[in-house]
Amino acid sequence: MFHRKLTALDYHNPSAFDCTDTPTCHLCSDDTQYRNCVVWLEDQKIRHYKIEDRGNLRNIPSSDWPEAYQKYLQDLNCPFGAQEKQESVDWLMGLAVRYEYGDNVDKYKNCEPLAAFSNSNTAVVDPLFNLDGDSPDFKAGVTALANILKIQRHDDYLVMLKAIRILIQDKLSSEAITKASHKQEGIPVALDKHVLGFDTGDATLNEAAQILRLLHIEELRELQTRINEAIVAVQAIIADPKTDHRLGKVGR
Repeated sequence: MFHRKLTALDYHNPSAFDCTDTPTCHLCSDDTQYRNCVVWLEDQKIRHYKIEDRGNLRNIPSSDWPEAYQKYLQDLNCPFGAQEKQESVDWLMGLAVRYEYGDNVDKYKNCEPLAAFSNSNTAVVDPLFNLDGDSPDFKAGVTALANILKIQRHDDYLVMLKAIRILIQDKLSSEAITKASHKQEGIPVALDKHVLGFDTGDATLNEAAQILRLLHIEELRELQTRINEAIVAVQAIIADPKTDHRLGKVGR
């Protein structure tokens, strides 16, 4: 699951790396391989710490390594903790890839894109269709987006992805931004011509209450307009009856 990123980073043995909870080979019987990979990412690609400050992280056999790793993640502002092994190391790999590209922009910007499907008749496939909801890569990406957009975390990552899509469409799309930036001219209203219906005993509070009531009425009108539009839309779909004049009623 980490093969592509490790290969892009020129890791010495990307195919053998495995940090799943259940060991699949003698190399993964403990955290040594995992810790070595983290240290390699810091030493070779990320280089967040000065060389002299990497001692605790490099001390792989130490029982204090998890604490050093947790501090390292916090210093990088990683959204995952040391206990989330797959998610955190995947995030580190993604950061390393970004730094690698930043250090070699000229090298990578001229790379040829992957060839398109050889069969021009191949139907366009929904890019979300083949998503693996259990993949750590997928979970890490969705969680990172949710943290950036301040979206509440959910146990189902597909639900989180849908929430992200809705937020982006409603708030961050070009149409939403254009609509939000468009200023609507209000209509002047004489508050003294509107009866409040009660008295707070304070003229300023009375005026504020009048404004709130008018705003509330405006919201109710907008809601009623949307309800009417919904009713019309539903009627356009279902209102196609056959009239039987002999029965004197509408029906099929």
